[in-house]
Amino acid sequence: MNTLTAIFSDRGLRTRILFVIGVLVLTRILAVIPIPGIDASNLAQFLQNNSFFGLLNIFAGGGIASFSIVMLGVGPYITASIIMQLTTVLSPRLKEMYQEEGDQGRRRFVQYGRLLTLPMAVLQGFALLTLLSRQNVISGLTGEVMALNLIIITAGTMLMMWLGEQINEKGIGNGVSLIIFAGIVAALPQHLGQFFITFDVSQIPMVVGLLVLSLIVIAGVVYVTEAERPVPVTYARQTRMSGSTLGHSTYLPLRLNQAGVVPIIFAISILLFPQLLGQLLATSSQDMLRSVAITVNSLLANHWVYGGVYFLLVVTFTYFYTAVMFDPEKTADNLQKNGAFIPGYRPGTATAEHIGYVLARVTLFGAVFLGIVAVLPVVVQAVTGLTAIQVGGTSLLIVVSVVLDLIKKIDAQLSMKEY
Repeated sequence: MNTLTAIFSDRGLRTRILFVIGVLVLTRILAVIPIPGIDASNLAQFLQNNSFFGLLNIFAGGGIASFSIVMLGVGPYITASIIMQLTTVLSPRLKEMYQEEGDQGRRRFVQYGRLLTLPMAVLQGFALLTLLSRQNVISGLTGEVMALNLIIITAGTMLMMWLGEQINEKGIGNGVSLIIFAGIVAALPQHLGQFFITFDVSQIPMVVGLLVLSLIVIAGVVYVTEAERPVPVTYARQTRMSGSTLGHSTYLPLRLNQAGVVPIIFAISILLFPQLLGQLLATSSQDMLRSVAITVNSLLANHWVYGGVYFLLVVTFTYFYTAVMFDPEKTADNLQKNGAFIPGYRPGTATAEHIGYVLARVTLFGAVFLGIVAVLPVVVQAVTGLTAIQVGGTSLLIVVSVVLDLIKKIDAQLSMKEY
């Protein structure tokens, strides 16, 4: 209660939080405005027990369920961000722009991501409209209607991207993550209602077991997200005109999970693309394309294959995003410039190598843990046969990570006010 009182007594923080709430309410209103020509009964039947579209619906902020004008949500923006992050490995110029040119370079880098979002939205929108047209969810999809709907949903994606960036600038927290979070939370009442409608007394032991497992997963995610590996740092004694200043010791905190929820979002985005392409080409007139699409669909329908690929992607993206966000050489250079050193290691290259070695070890633990938690719902689904668990497990990871990140940023704002 003291924290809540402090939050709403700070005018600046209160304004930011109310702005975020207002934007999220607007996204929920947009998510229930459907595009023309939708057959609601066919759509509901098509989405029932479809885990692929359940995952896609998470990134659409619930827009797929009502086939709304923002049906793609922030998915194309996430895809564009992944492509831009990957290009930093291939292009030294983009890496320099992102990591070394300061705020101006980062703004240009983000602008390239915004520009790439437009073709990504057009491509994903066309694929999704074509797929749902073949499933008779959309009727009478002529060329003109296709073009009109494509313009509507592309504009909806660009609007959602803009709203997410407004949260970054004028609100608090990560805008894209909060939009996804709002879509997950908004769907909870509907999922609970469906659960109680189909509830059977014989399922009580399994439900209790899943609740206990969910609590353990939440506790584990919180524990690992908050965990740090302290690297001792000592500041050298400084001699000035007024006398000498004693050196002091502190530590450099290396988080076990530097990347947060980003690897989960990236991994699911990559997994969704071949599934969408496979379902689209499964009805192709070309025999070779159709056979390849059917093979891909059957492989990804296997829980163990899907879980293995998902695990590898989460671990890979955890390492990749950590490497992008944390540069040991730059950290070592900053320590040297400030007259600091790690005891037992010479400043410069030796310090950078030590930081990189420790970071690789702690990231391995964080990446493997995140990968296990990510695939745990897939394993439970394979054992129990409940198709909704996979979506629920992914949603749980995203919700817990987003809430933790939001709490940290609010605490940082409160600490800044105290200082």
